[in-house]
Amino acid sequence: MLLVAVAALRIWQYHWRQGAALIGGALLVAAVLRAALPDEQAGLLTIRSRFVDVLSYAGFGLLILFVALTITGGPLG
Repeated sequence: MLLVAVAALRIWQYHWRQGAALIGGALLVAAVLRAALPDEQAGLLTIRSRFVDVLSYAGFGLLILFVALTITGGPLG
């Protein structure tokens, strides 16, 4: 959650690419934690089965990183 809070701050400061990259990174960290921790310690990272959770977190994280790193131009720079 700390990574997401820092990302929100960066987005609020008009550094949306850095914020989006941090959110993508936070999702990748969540995927690694969900894969490494047992179900009892995973807490709120546990939504469905371990495989589905890791696949979802990693997929969304990579997608957000891809979008943040490839979009050029536009009103936000």
